[in-house]
Amino acid sequence: MSSKLVTYFSAGGVTANIAKTLAEAAGADLYEIKPAVLYTKEDLDWRNNQSRSSLEMSDKTQRPEIAAGEKADIASYDVIFIGFPIWWYVAPTIINTFLESYDFSGKKIVPFATSGSSGLGNTVKELTPSVSPTAEIVKGKLLNGSQSKESLAAWVESLGL
Repeated sequence: MSSKLVTYFSAGGVTANIAKTLAEAAGADLYEIKPAVLYTKEDLDWRNNQSRSSLEMSDKTQRPEIAAGEKADIASYDVIFIGFPIWWYVAPTIINTFLESYDFSGKKIVPFATSGSSGLGNTVKELTPSVSPTAEIVKGKLLNGSQSKESLAAWVESLGL
């Protein structure tokens, strides 16, 4: 088993493709975060703030549920990459659900994201309260466009993990 895990949530397949290439480049295992209730086309319309899904509540106490099934074995890994699309300048709240579902004490968490128009915004700030104070969220990266296995391997190497 690898000491690295690439986890990801992908609504349209873009983040999934990058996550799979990243897992190969990093020699990491792969785990998909799946919502219990799928997001609809209207939920995913980033241009219309009124379409913001009930699954993406502004009330931070409410989180979308993760689908039942195989659980990630977080305890077996030292480094967890976590990928997602950027929605409204932050990670989808299902990422908070995922982080709150496991003990990340002593783990390094490396966020990576895809976005059609924005950067990472407040992502790290919004994710930090969802993990143990002993977890380290390292600087993430926006991975848009075509990402080669070689470029992703170079990025992973540059992290010094």
